[in-house]
Amino acid sequence: MTGPDDAVDPGFAGAVLDSVGAGVFTMDADGLITYVNPWAERLLARAAAEMLGCDGHDLLHRRPDGGTVPREQCLMQAPLLGSRDAEEGSEEYFLRGDGTTLPIIWSTTPLVLGGQKSGLVVVFSDFSLHRDAEERAAAHTAALEALTGRLNLLADISSVLMSSMDVATTARRLLPLLVPAIGDWAAVDLVDARSAVLERVAVRLAGPPHRAEHLEGPLPPPAGAYPPGGASGDRPVLLRAADLRDPSAPFAATHRILFDTLGGRHAAVVPVRSRHRDYGTLTVGRRADAPGLAEPEVRLLADIGRRLALVLDNTRLYDEQRNVAETMQRQLLAPLPQVDHLRMTARYLPAQSAMEIGGDWYDAFLLPDGVMALVIGDVVGHDLQAAVHMAEVRNMLRALAWTHVEPPSMIMRRLDEAVTHTSDAPMATLVFARVEGPDGGPWRLHWVNAGHPPPLLVTADGDTRFLTSGHGPLIGMSATLHLGLSWPDASEELPAEATLLFYTDGLVESRDRPIDAGMDKLRHHASALVRSLSGQSVDVFCDELLRRLMPSGDDTALLALRLPTAGAGAPGDERPPPPPQTSRSPAAPDRAAPGSLEEQAPVKDPTRRSPGAGGPEWPGL
Repeated sequence: MTGPDDAVDPGFAGAVLDSVGAGVFTMDADGLITYVNPWAERLLARAAAEMLGCDGHDLLHRRPDGGTVPREQCLMQAPLLGSRDAEEGSEEYFLRGDGTTLPIIWSTTPLVLGGQKSGLVVVFSDFSLHRDAEERAAAHTAALEALTGRLNLLADISSVLMSSMDVATTARRLLPLLVPAIGDWAAVDLVDARSAVLERVAVRLAGPPHRAEHLEGPLPPPAGAYPPGGASGDRPVLLRAADLRDPSAPFAATHRILFDTLGGRHAAVVPVRSRHRDYGTLTVGRRADAPGLAEPEVRLLADIGRRLALVLDNTRLYDEQRNVAETMQRQLLAPLPQVDHLRMTARYLPAQSAMEIGGDWYDAFLLPDGVMALVIGDVVGHDLQAAVHMAEVRNMLRALAWTHVEPPSMIMRRLDEAVTHTSDAPMATLVFARVEGPDGGPWRLHWVNAGHPPPLLVTADGDTRFLTSGHGPLIGMSATLHLGLSWPDASEELPAEATLLFYTDGLVESRDRPIDAGMDKLRHHASALVRSLSGQSVDVFCDELLRRLMPSGDDTALLALRLPTAGAGAPGDERPPPPPQTSRSPAAPDRAAPGSLEEQAPVKDPTRRSPGAGGPEWPGL
């Protein structure tokens, strides 16, 4: 997977040297030519193959009349000899392949590899148009400034292209670097991946911004395929405003409005295209009285279009992986059952990473004795492997709780041994609880805590209390280390209309806040919300609680249980049942919870006891 912080690929350095608009060659420590860029081939009228391996001074350095220059008088090789770190000048000549001499403006600097001087880099340009000393001085300054400016522009563009995974944001940050540096206005048109609609995502004008504001948005479909007019691969298209007067002309449907609104007489359209996908175009235009874009500028824009396409490729792959991760996470998360008058809801917030998947989970299911089991847990790790281990631990716990009608402490002991001896899952924290009671209440919670943050009980009046009993070691620690530790059972009466919260540490802990402070904040907001949201569903309560706590960084699971009013659903209760439970489950929408009737009121099964009714009596509970 790739992202916005990935290193620039090696081809980018080659593209920079090809587009820099100056001759560049390198020499090793013996003065032999080791690299020649295409621009140097053009200026010297020599193929790179003819120059590689040759002595750079002997082959190229000449006097104005073509005579040789003594090596000891060669200023360009001074850094190679170690006398200076860099040199530059404009009173030198190179011998071209056709026998003529080329006056040059040049600069040299040592080539440093691995911290050692390994040769020399020579950068030069044609200086034949600047014979006069005063003109040479001005041109020397201008050429160096232009060269520096172009390199700085490439560096800035590279930073922008890698700074964000949002397409529109990247385009809007890119255009200010091109306007007015290269053109008087610029636009980026991209095909939306979902709707396949061509959209102008960014426009920049070197003038009043209000003239360009209304140009962004969906565009009319162009005549024929897109990009039209041959703007594919590495071939830019040079447009003239006069050519777009014909409505059937390539780009007329999409670009005529740019000329009409922003002005100008000509523009360059370069494709934003990767190896296998056309994303759209980048267009840069100039006003009517400005010269057309020069070849180096068009080549530079074409390279920018390719770089932007690579960013879009990375964004597309990132989105695909994120969607796969989200789908997998929803398949792993459990749907919630609907049982009598109990109301439950759950929330899952993924970690802020590309895969957005981790080891936090919640669970709720009916046991054979009619008791509702509730689970909240967290397996060590925040990646795909943690999610796989989470599924293993969750399924082991389900199977053990179903096949053994035992106190929660015994279930934890069996789970600890099973995880240790049958799985490579690391340690996990969790709370396993049974909600017991006859129809209409009273209700009682039996639970055990394996190193997890304690549940929070919130009464209908807003009183709050963490259920800190029942704490024992993490799962996967006691049996692994042969510690012989145990998990004490705990029991608590659940008041009517109370709300019980199970959560993972992502809800209360962050890099800038210790867990104790986070738990105090949770308790405060839960109490305030119960008072202010009286009569509202547990779904509304959880949504508002997450909005106030704003967990970030780690993944977060939240499971909430709302108890009914006293006597609701008891034999002889003639009050209408509450509406069906329609809470939004983080689980996949096509999954149904076993033991529940989805999208309808629960139906009493005379062969099954009510959740917890007449449940087993265990010593000490």
